[in-house]
Amino acid sequence: MRNSLILCAIASAAHAFKIPFLDFLSFGSSHAVSSDVVPRKIAIIGAGAAGSSAAFWISKAKTASGVVVDVDVYEREGYIGGRSTVVYPYNDTTLPPLELGASIFVQANKNLWRAASEFNLVKNNLTEDDESEVGFWDGEKFVFTMGPSKGMFNWWNSIKVAWRYGISSPKKTQDIVKGMIKDILTIYSPESPRWRNVTQLVYELGWTDFLTQTTSEYLDLKGIQRRFSREVVEAATRVNYGQNVDEIHALEGACSLAANGASNIKGGNFQIFENFLRRSGATFRANTLVKVISQLDNGKWTVRTSSGDVEVYDDVIIAAPFHSTGIKLMPYSAAAPIAVIPPQPYVHLHVTLLTTPTPRPNPDYFSLPPNSAIPRTVLTTNEGVRSGGQEPEFNSLSYHGSMIDGRDEYIVKIFSKHNISDEWLEKVYGKVGWVYRKEWDAYPKLPPTTKFPPVHLAPGLYYVNAFEPFISTMETETVASRNVVDMLFQDHFGTGICGKPRNVENNSHPEYTEQTVFRQPQQARSDDDFVLGFDC
Repeated sequence: MRNSLILCAIASAAHAFKIPFLDFLSFGSSHAVSSDVVPRKIAIIGAGAAGSSAAFWISKAKTASGVVVDVDVYEREGYIGGRSTVVYPYNDTTLPPLELGASIFVQANKNLWRAASEFNLVKNNLTEDDESEVGFWDGEKFVFTMGPSKGMFNWWNSIKVAWRYGISSPKKTQDIVKGMIKDILTIYSPESPRWRNVTQLVYELGWTDFLTQTTSEYLDLKGIQRRFSREVVEAATRVNYGQNVDEIHALEGACSLAANGASNIKGGNFQIFENFLRRSGATFRANTLVKVISQLDNGKWTVRTSSGDVEVYDDVIIAAPFHSTGIKLMPYSAAAPIAVIPPQPYVHLHVTLLTTPTPRPNPDYFSLPPNSAIPRTVLTTNEGVRSGGQEPEFNSLSYHGSMIDGRDEYIVKIFSKHNISDEWLEKVYGKVGWVYRKEWDAYPKLPPTTKFPPVHLAPGLYYVNAFEPFISTMETETVASRNVVDMLFQDHFGTGICGKPRNVENNSHPEYTEQTVFRQPQQARSDDDFVLGFDC
C-alpha cells in the first residue's frame, strides 16, 4: 500500500474457456524434444502473484533443465493478478486506472523490480517529490502532523519529530528495518536457502525474535519510545495490514516501514503478473472454479472443476489462500494422507475510492475550526482506544492527485474496517462525484507464531501460500512460488530453478526432510544485481 513509511522519510464468463498464450515466447533457448516424449503435466490453481509467477518460474526451470513440461493455470476469476487489480473512475477506460488491491512494491522487492524492467513496464516513483502532508489521527484528535517531506518542510519536520519522539527512536527503528532488508536480500542470492518448512527458514534467517513477539513488544525491548511505536509505527501497520502493533508480529511490522523506492506500474501492477503468465507459455483457464483435487493410486492427481471437467496431472501447485478456494482435497488412501492446512483468518477490509472537488477533508469532521488545513493523507493510531477513547472510523484516507491534470476533481482512497456510507462521505468531503466500494479479505491476520502451514502437502502436491503468515506481499508470493518450483524440479528431475545443480550426477539429489533447509549451489555471479531465477 502506498503509505508505507518510516519517520524522517514518510512520505501489499459463465463457462470455462482456455487461452493458450502461444503468441509469447518463453525466455531462454528452446530444446528439441522427441515427439515420443510424454510431458510432465502440472496444474497451478490461481493466477494471482503466486500462480502467475509459478508458471513463469517453471518456464525458466524447464528451459534450464531441458525437460518437457506442460502447465495449465486455473483461475476462478476472468482476469490475471488476484488482489492486484484496477478500476477506472466513472468506468471510463480513457482515465488513468486506480489500484484497488496491492498498490506498491519497493526496490528491495527484487523479483517485481526486475520483472518490470524485463517486461519494459513503466514505473511510477511514488516517493519522489512527495508534497502531501500527513496527519496521525487517534479517533478524536491529531496527535501529530507533518508537512511535505521536501525542502524546508523536511527540516521543520525533523525538528517536530525530535521534539515529540526524540532522536533515537526513529533512528533505532530505521536501523531495525535496514537490518531486516539486508537479511531478506539473501533470498535472492546464489546461496539462497530452499525450504520445505517455513519455520526452518525463520531459523535460517535468525528471525525467531521477530516472529515470536508482537511489533509493540519487540520495539519496547529494543528501547523504542512507546509513543513512537504506538503512533507512527502503528499508523504503518494499520494502513498496510489493517492490524495494530500489539496484534501483528514484529517482522510484518518492520515490513510495513520498508518504503524506500516505493513504486507502482503505470497502467496497473497487474501487468507484471499478466506478463509472467503470458511469457510462461502456460495455458490459462479463466473463469474456471476448481472444486476437488484427488490423488490417484498411481500417484497422479485429478483436478475437477465446477463444470464437471476432470484433468489428470503429475503435480498440482495450489497458489491461492486454500480456505478461500473451497477446494476439497482427497487422498488416495488413509495410509497416505494429505497434510492438513490449518485455517487462516484474514483481515476483512473495505476499500472506498471516490472523486471530489473538495481539495481537503472537512475540518468540522475533525472538530477543528473551519479555516483549518486538514492533511491530505490521514493515518490512524489505536492508542486513543487504549486510553478509553473513540476508535477511528477509518484506517487511512489519502488524496491521490487530480483525476485529470488541470481539473479540480481529486481522487481519494479510504481503507476501513466497516462500510463507509454516502452520508459519511458527504460529511467529510461535501460534494462527491464517483464512488466505488470493494470488500477484500485483503491480508492474513499475523499474530506472533513459529508454526506455519506445510509447503509440501503430499508427493506432487505443493502449497505456495504457506508463506503468507510469514510475510504477506506481492513480492513474497513470487519468492514462495520460486521455492516451490525449485522444490518440484529437485523432487522429480534432480535439477532446480536454474538447471542441474553442481555435484549432482545421474539425477540423484539430496533428500528433503521437513527439518532441512538446502542452499542453492554457488553460482559464478554474485553482484548486488543478481536475482536468483532471473540470473541463475
